[in-house]
Amino acid sequence: MLRKTISVATAGLAVLAATLATPTAAFARDGETKQIHLRKGLTLKIPKSWKVDRRNADWVRVITGSCPTFGTEDYGFRDWGCRSFWVLGPKALEIGLRTFQAYNPKYGFDPATDVSICPKSYKLFKGDWKLAGRGLRQVGPGHKADYHRWAATCVDKKSKVKTRYNQREWYLPKSKILVLDQWDHPGLNAILRNATWS
Repeated sequence: MLRKTISVATAGLAVLAATLATPTAAFARDGETKQIHLRKGLTLKIPKSWKVDRRNADWVRVITGSCPTFGTEDYGFRDWGCRSFWVLGPKALEIGLRTFQAYNPKYGFDPATDVSICPKSYKLFKGDWKLAGRGLRQVGPGHKADYHRWAATCVDKKSKVKTRYNQREWYLPKSKILVLDQWDHPGLNAILRNATWS
């Protein structure tokens, strides 16, 4: 009995490990994905259930789950609770730093002049953040992104840390594209690695 339980558990762990190693496998079956064509010929294959907001070509948002601000006046880059990632273009990059200066990957994307709402909760504010990882990451064949991961905090009115999140950025300087994720989407690395260019 114990041997059978261990065998079943081992088989289950093997399936889990395979799924985690290739996160896109969970939705890679025929008919469950769609392609989105972005600037400079960049094409991503994403789950069919994800929605793409293209109202502004320089601020394309891929909504991956719940988005309570969608359709409200609060919807936009500085909103809260909207599970998504951004594909930003040149006009967004022109104002990508504090005081709306041009984006510089060594400081992270954060266009603002004042206190910003925490992406996780409208009751909290963005706190400190620090560089937690960097390097080059593949975004389709022949394209390497300057990758940064920022470990960020969300604080209350008394500046007490209430939650944490990561802001991950894949910057393609020649194409003037920045992919920005504040929700640690587990499949996004694989989606970008398997991107195509035309």
